[in-house]
Amino acid sequence: MTTIGKTNAELTELVNEALGGQPGCETARITGLQPVPGVRGGRNWEIPSVALGDSLISDVDRAVITIHRRLGRTFHLI
Repeated sequence: MTTIGKTNAELTELVNEALGGQPGCETARITGLQPVPGVRGGRNWEIPSVALGDSLISDVDRAVITIHRRLGRTFHLI
């Protein structure tokens, strides 16, 4: 499976848009992405931390896992 390469800024923007669209996560924002060492493509990035805003941590946890799984199948960090 081939994925599309994105810069850290581009992928961060995509993740934040997806996160803000999840129920209960309107005020949550990721603070950045981090590359996973030794992985060349696919899910070669992770979301190390999230600023919750007024969102509940349980809503954000569920949303982050869903977003990482979905976007990790489409995009890789270059």
